[in-house]
Amino acid sequence: MKKLVTFIMLVAAMFVSTLAFVQSANAEELKMVGTITKIELAADGKSATAVLKDSKTEALVTITVTDELTLDKFKDKRIVEGDEIRTKYEKSGDTNTSKMFKKTAGC
Repeated sequence: MKKLVTFIMLVAAMFVSTLAFVQSANAEELKMVGTITKIELAADGKSATAVLKDSKTEALVTITVTDELTLDKFKDKRIVEGDEIRTKYEKSGDTNTSKMFKKTAGC
């Protein structure tokens, strides 16, 4: 009886972990280094969109930034157009949402 209960618990744990993996696989996390070509702060100040030119492919990528630290850096001009940025972002459909947004030279 103990073996049956253990087996059922093991199967249930595997099922739950598989569901968690499938749900997180919907959004793709990407990394990129690029130069900022345009920054637009939202009127309410709670988000911004930054257009980066990928240093490898030369493609323009629009990223939505919502974290307060990066928004403060945009507002007080510590991050400006022309800066080289290292970013991690989550691609979900047509939207790219920033997870990390930092200058490559520090700060």
